[in-house]
Amino acid sequence: MKPLKLNPFVQAGIGLSFALLWSCPTLAALTDDKNFGLEVKITGQSEDDRDLGTQGGGDVNGVGLDLRPWIYGESGAWSAYAMGQAVTSTDIIETDTLQQSDGSTQQTDSGDREVKKSYLAMREFWIGYRGLTPYPGEMLKFGRQRLRNDDGQWRDTNIEALNWTFDTTLLRANLGVAERFSEYRTDLKELSPKDKDRMHVYGDVGYQWMPGQWAGIRAHHSHDNGSLDYPTPGEATDTLDKTQNGDISWLGLEANSDAYNWRNTNTVNYWASITGMSGERDTVNPLNADGTRPAQAKHSDDVDGWATDLGIRLRLDPQWQVGAAYSRASDEYQQNGLQSNRSNFTGTRSRVHRFGEAFRGEMANTQSASLFGSWQLRDEYDASLVYHKFWRVDGNKPVGSNGINAVENDTDDVTGAILSTSALPLNDGDKDLGQEVDLVVTKYFKQGLLPAALSQSIDEPSALVRFRGGVFKPGDAYGKEVDSYMHRAFVDVIWRF
Repeated sequence: MKPLKLNPFVQAGIGLSFALLWSCPTLAALTDDKNFGLEVKITGQSEDDRDLGTQGGGDVNGVGLDLRPWIYGESGAWSAYAMGQAVTSTDIIETDTLQQSDGSTQQTDSGDREVKKSYLAMREFWIGYRGLTPYPGEMLKFGRQRLRNDDGQWRDTNIEALNWTFDTTLLRANLGVAERFSEYRTDLKELSPKDKDRMHVYGDVGYQWMPGQWAGIRAHHSHDNGSLDYPTPGEATDTLDKTQNGDISWLGLEANSDAYNWRNTNTVNYWASITGMSGERDTVNPLNADGTRPAQAKHSDDVDGWATDLGIRLRLDPQWQVGAAYSRASDEYQQNGLQSNRSNFTGTRSRVHRFGEAFRGEMANTQSASLFGSWQLRDEYDASLVYHKFWRVDGNKPVGSNGINAVENDTDDVTGAILSTSALPLNDGDKDLGQEVDLVVTKYFKQGLLPAALSQSIDEPSALVRFRGGVFKPGDAYGKEVDSYMHRAFVDVIWRF
């Protein structure tokens, strides 16, 4: 057996984690809360099929074991935390809701981003300091950490960052800078091209202007100055080639009734946000049809767009809620790349994908209308049933989705061999993307005792069994040659030690 060789960044992450935790002897001492543990997660996945029948394969059926040991320490105003990860599975499945299923983690020409059935990873390693202000809800963190906001549409990812959080009864604020330097996984040796040399600067502030009513402003700037990879005549391009860069800024307003807090007992909950986006983008020009270099190696474009997300939820009684939501993003709008689009918008503890567990839409030339109902029994059970309808805003431009990977194959007229594969173009003028039904059901067991500083790092503070799944029916925009349905379903069993 060959010895396991760790990516240098993974080695550095492991070393830094232990250095942070043990640099001060008192950090090894027990705190009032449990300061180490193990999260065991078993995930079963069934998927058929994300390519909508446009190529062979595309199905996933397997079971995975995901072990996440963690350790935490405090000394005065200082704290440190690290979480590792060891995964093994019978198929390439998603044991992590932050894991993307789009091209950012698919096999590449070089194999440097080939997702494997088994891998080791460092999820987080950071050091924190609470001494900048006298308020208990304030903390400065440095290192690889979980960044997350309530709606998951701006930030929900593990990334290297310097992040300051201020959380009080009347005021909440975040300010930080982040950049991804590695995936810290033994199988993903290279970053996705969209993450290479891309820095994020962000900030938000929210004010509770009356009990349970919040209003705020959010800002984000993405600075991407990574070197572009230009095509060379006679040489094949690599899927890891960087073909776009540029600077883009987002500015948004939001208001809500603390709607993402599943513990609130409001009869009526709402959320509303509107965001503007503006920037510049450089894109590499492809080779000419005859294989020669283009006259201009790249072209520059101004990009401008806007997006909105609206929702209302009515509590029928202590257990039952119903609601509706609407989202629209203009044809040039795009999200900042740190989002998951998962939140508690249905009013339960379970975080559900805002744009479908199967389709996994993004706010890019897409509008959606959703109806949902949810049920919650004390702290033991919850369930959400959601219906989505999706359309294109501009019927002649592509959309954002990391749940569908329909392709078009260019084949040899004589042998039938596949010469090249590209994304399936949507039918010009057809706006109907399809519809979906999602179901998420959870049974909770014992509640874990965790330090307050880990509220963003630990997805689930208690043991549970959860089913989450969606069935997507493609619309006219995908044409008549694709499959009539696709599904994606998971069963998660989580236990904490």
